[in-house]
Amino acid sequence: MVGPSRPQFVLFGSSITQFSFANGGWGAILADVYARKADILLRGYLSWNSRRAVQVLDQVFPKDAAVQPSLVIVYFGGNDSMGPHPSGLGPHVPLPEYVDNMRKIATHIQSLSDKTRLIFLTCPPVNETKVRESQSKFLSELVRTNELCKVYAQACIKLCQEIGIKVVDLFTAIQKRDDWMNVCFTDGIHLSAEGSKVVVEEIMKVLKEAEWKPSLFWKSLPTEFAEDSPYDLIAADGTKTLNGSDWIIHRDIMWD
Repeated sequence: MVGPSRPQFVLFGSSITQFSFANGGWGAILADVYARKADILLRGYLSWNSRRAVQVLDQVFPKDAAVQPSLVIVYFGGNDSMGPHPSGLGPHVPLPEYVDNMRKIATHIQSLSDKTRLIFLTCPPVNETKVRESQSKFLSELVRTNELCKVYAQACIKLCQEIGIKVVDLFTAIQKRDDWMNVCFTDGIHLSAEGSKVVVEEIMKVLKEAEWKPSLFWKSLPTEFAEDSPYDLIAADGTKTLNGSDWIIHRDIMWD
């Protein structure tokens, strides 16, 4: 642990989470937006489903940890929603069990501390044609359809409404773009930079509108070591320095 301590935001999920720091991913965007404000911690696991997530909850989120996260963003469901394999192997999880597993995840994370906030992300849609074209010769056929994704996404939303936690409907949000099938994925499943922008936009809406105290929206959090200094960059008139602690001139999107 390095100091000073900052709020910790944990991204917990399957490959869409594990890959979120690659290629302009949504985790990397969040890390930039929250630079000097919060630490974005990645706990993403390729090919995992909600069943495996439940098995490691105590290891990933120990209740006796000295510091508990301020925010946990959870994504499971895409792999759960895959069609079952005749062997019984693979990531498919029946819908009732998926809902029960997500409830267990929510209950555990909410028990960590009174200040730990939670956001669930639903399944995004998929580009079914691209999924088939990208099929690896080393894998059995992937049964990934938007019909299945929609069912699991709706179940996730319903659960969140029942237990009162925030949810981002990625299945709907991504499809608001007319060109979503062509620009939002790298392989029909995993998110491109454009797809990740949609994720961040929706997460920011939740963080800005949530009536959490303290607010976790990036503009509401203090910037670390933001005091004026004679070592800052010198102004054009040569008489003073300019504090650039909160400059965001490098960003293409302001995320307001």
